Amino acid sequence: MRTRPGTLTHIPLWSAVVAMLLSLTACGSDDAKKPRKQRKPTAAARETPRPGVQKVTMTWDGKKRVYRVHAPPGYTPGKKLPLIVAMHPYPSTGEFVAKLSGLNKKADKENFLVAYPDGLDLGYNALSCCGDEDDVGFIRAMTKRLVDKWKADPDRIYATGISNGADMSFKVAVELHEIFAAVAPVSGAYSGPATQATTYIPRTPVHVMTFMGGLDRIYDTADAAIKTWQKRLSCKASSPQKLKEEITRTHAKCADKSEVVTYRIPTMGHSWPGAEPGDMAEPEAGVNATDLMVEFFTSHPKQRS
Repeated sequence: MRTRPGTLTHIPLWSAVVAMLLSLTACGSDDAKKPRKQRKPTAAARETPRPGVQKVTMTWDGKKRVYRVHAPPGYTPGKKLPLIVAMHPYPSTGEFVAKLSGLNKKADKENFLVAYPDGLDLGYNALSCCGDEDDVGFIRAMTKRLVDKWKADPDRIYATGISNGADMSFKVAVELHEIFAAVAPVSGAYSGPATQATTYIPRTPVHVMTFMGGLDRIYDTADAAIKTWQKRLSCKASSPQKLKEEITRTHAKCADKSEVVTYRIPTMGHSWPGAEPGDMAEPEAGVNATDLMVEFFTSHPKQRS
């Protein structure tokens, strides 16, 4: 199991106990590889689409699941808006990644919806960690709810996240490729048991923008993993573009017409570049991940045949 540095300090002291208990749970277990039956929520979420932040509870696979929705000022269900699904690190909740990313403030300026799903026991069953919940099924049900009730634009649904949430972004890019137009993992990797199969790639184009810190202890894994992604999708990468502070930006065009943009930030650790000061934030990274990913998402709607 790959562990993530810097993901324990942003939760109150009780999280240390939770984290200790969760460490007994198998991460990336064989159960995650078993095919799952398609399920439907056994109880509909109850919410009223409106501007601001709203906490929504729904029953999925017999368990209580929670997500939060942020809608910009002036929002009405009469106009379809883009949707960004933002996923937290382990152990954490959607409230943390909302604060870290600044996506609510950005949504108010750029006019889009943001959803923050909570993983059970503070984590998602992503590529390398944690647990064996059907989080892919939960996110599928959540996005359908947001399309049906909140009128999110089905051609402009995107995902991002940090650490465990970044890994989950790669996972939904593959397993929910028909839903997500693009993903922007931050400080995470396309790595784990499922990714060993060469066939574990999106079956329809999903664009990727990813951010890696040179001081992150998973850097080598993440770097090798994005190269594997590009190789499997027959992507042709340009020469790295040098930005300020030794940051590089690499752009690749893939055979399925998707694009991969990679920011390598030598002085950054396991963090969100450009975030306001706080845990897992790197305000002096030299680039702002939130601004860059929103711009990237805006220019990459879903490609449908």
